[in-house]
Amino acid sequence: MTVLDDARAMLATGPVCDSCLGSPFAERSFGLTNGERGRALRTAVALDDDDDFDPDGPADCWVCEGYCGTADAIADAIVGELEGTHFETYQVGTRVPPLVEENERLAREDAGLEPDVGESVKRELNREVGRRVGSKTGAEVDFDRPDVLAVVDLEAFDPLEALESETVTSHAVDVQVNPAFVYGRYRKIERDIPQTEWPCRECGGSGAQLGDDGEEPCEYCGGSGYMYDTSVEQTVRPHVVEAMDGDEGKFHGAGREDVDARMLGEGRPFVLEVKRPQRRDPDPVELERAINDAAGGVEVDGLRLATYEMVERVKEHDASKGYRADVAFGDPVDESTLKSALEELDGTTVEQYTPQRVDHRRANLTRERTVYGIDGDLLEPTSAEVRVHGEGGLYIKELISGDEGRTEPSLAGLLETDAEVTALDVTGVEGEDEPFELEAYFRDDPREDTAGS
Repeated sequence: MTVLDDARAMLATGPVCDSCLGSPFAERSFGLTNGERGRALRTAVALDDDDDFDPDGPADCWVCEGYCGTADAIADAIVGELEGTHFETYQVGTRVPPLVEENERLAREDAGLEPDVGESVKRELNREVGRRVGSKTGAEVDFDRPDVLAVVDLEAFDPLEALESETVTSHAVDVQVNPAFVYGRYRKIERDIPQTEWPCRECGGSGAQLGDDGEEPCEYCGGSGYMYDTSVEQTVRPHVVEAMDGDEGKFHGAGREDVDARMLGEGRPFVLEVKRPQRRDPDPVELERAINDAAGGVEVDGLRLATYEMVERVKEHDASKGYRADVAFGDPVDESTLKSALEELDGTTVEQYTPQRVDHRRANLTRERTVYGIDGDLLEPTSAEVRVHGEGGLYIKELISGDEGRTEPSLAGLLETDAEVTALDVTGVEGEDEPFELEAYFRDDPREDTAGS
């Protein structure tokens, strides 16, 4: 059997449009559309058989029932739905009626061809509609993680009406705008600011409670609905969401510090995820300035437009941390004793059973963490400043206090007196083996002042 014989067999099944005639031969002669293949095969058969050339249009095609002729109208509908949305990459998907899929199978079966040979109507329309969307918008197709995904439900419109009107109802197009991401580092220069929103535990964040005379402001939170006046998330999120004209935002941090600890140095990496952004290209420098001008106790640095992979990197990348702690001792300590204890802790691996202060939200187990470096200065016989560089996950307060024996060894245990952190600063958060800032995960050009680069 030659390709012309197979084409004759397809034509013998009934009226078939050029696209459906060419689709079983999609793997032949690359560079042609299925419509071009079908027209060439129809022409060659007519010449070889010396028959009149009498093509069938999409409206007469029993296989696709006209859908293959609606690519232009579908593309126009998609572009219309995306009007006002900034995107650089896209993908098109199609839901094909079961009857059309059955027609495709029957046509190939009746023609004596393999049931899955060539290309389906679904793939045909995905490609042809996608090509037209790209041409109209200047965006590039991305099959992995596009900025926007348009899914067309063919059953939502009549293909014959669409062929006549050259339009497709917008109800047939479901547009998904994928999130956009901004990476940066934040510093907390004041204490008692949590990283994320902290709803009031008494009123559940409503700001109200039932009193004798009905609903009244919650006494615990003063009616605000929050345990703290603000957070890093509440400081950063509104500016980024507004700059990207999005619906909402979600904060992702590279770990977190205690609410009573400051975050200093170059700051802690974070990503702000914006849902359904209409803009994806705000100026990071202007955005950074706007946040810092209004932030108060929070500063951001090194903002950059990022990819979705940066969320996982921020949340999963192994990092070491630097700390500075004010420590109070239960009994007087001399300088040589403190120095000896710090030297014994320097470079050691400690075992830490889940601290009492977090055991309500962490699994109870013993963790081994390494103290990469530790030193300090005795300020008074009962107070000192201690500086620690430790493996990610090392509980510093418990390294100092011992947490009633849950951390071994500890500074308190080695000094044989109580030791308590009275003030804690995080002074650095850096990747163990490589920086958090990986260029492959950014969508903009490098910034000369990017932190950690």
